[in-house]
Amino acid sequence: MTPRFLELADVAEELSISVRQAYTLVRSGELPAIQVGGRGQWRVETSVLEDYIQQKYAETREMVRNRPAAEAD
Repeated sequence: MTPRFLELADVAEELSISVRQAYTLVRSGELPAIQVGGRGQWRVETSVLEDYIQQKYAETREMVRNRPAAEAD
């Protein structure tokens, strides 16, 4: 069974980025997350991470579509 929430280390592994980069995405609000527990540990809901990834795919498709042909090489 897939866990509902992921730790930032798991998010970083899934996105192939550092934990620091994952933390920056969360702190900037780009990747929605919640803080839980007495120490305020960050957690990202699995479905939110999937939505984020799909949004990034859509943004990339749009960027590629709008890029002039001269820049393609």
